[in-house]
Amino acid sequence: MAEQTSILVVDDDAEIRELLLDYLGGLGYQVCAVADSEQLRARLAEALPDLVLLDVGLPGEDGLSLARYLREHHDLPVIMVSGAGSSLDRIIGLEVGADDYLAKPFDPRELLARVKTVLRRYRRPAATVDVPRSEPGADCLRLGQCRLDLQSRQLFDAAGQEIPLTAMEFDLLQAFAQRPNRPLSRDQLLNLTQHRDWSPFDRSIDIRIARLRRKLEQDPDKPQIIRTVRGVGYMFVPGGVA
Repeated sequence: MAEQTSILVVDDDAEIRELLLDYLGGLGYQVCAVADSEQLRARLAEALPDLVLLDVGLPGEDGLSLARYLREHHDLPVIMVSGAGSSLDRIIGLEVGADDYLAKPFDPRELLARVKTVLRRYRRPAATVDVPRSEPGADCLRLGQCRLDLQSRQLFDAAGQEIPLTAMEFDLLQAFAQRPNRPLSRDQLLNLTQHRDWSPFDRSIDIRIARLRRKLEQDPDKPQIIRTVRGVGYMFVPGGVA
């Protein structure tokens, strides 16, 4: 529901911030607006929003750099907003990991529609599926030296310490677990985890796979558990040795 959704607006234009505070706030969203990268990072340290509306042309560290930062450190939906509406700008925005891109000036109703669409991709009920089990009667899967608990949605290392996972990272591991030793394209992975198609400039899968490898693999540069299949995508190998 809208009243449970928090949106962080990052824009150096005070009029835009005021517009979105009034418009989205009037619809029941919890809206916080900041003007630059420093304020963004301070806000993220306090609490993570459900969605970020990020202006490209910020002073200092620009929106493209911040989009990369958000993709590397947080599993948050990002809609980029820019005064530059060329196809190249849109391509660059999507390439660095934005979920959507909107050019200024924009109709607030269009922005609202995009916000709802992007949030739906991130908020879907987890499917109940049959997944190969590594131990009889246990809802667990072995990933090299790690163990994935499918009931609690937690990942543990060899010593039993929890390795933090985002919701998207767990969904990717579950999608792989359902299809061991089977090459999966980026398009398939996005459809399985976010119910949307992949575009040639969408780096979200690659970024999350790289993060998972750092958590699972002994040598992320030579992955044995989540392997790259050249020209296709990625493949989960249950017998891979971490």
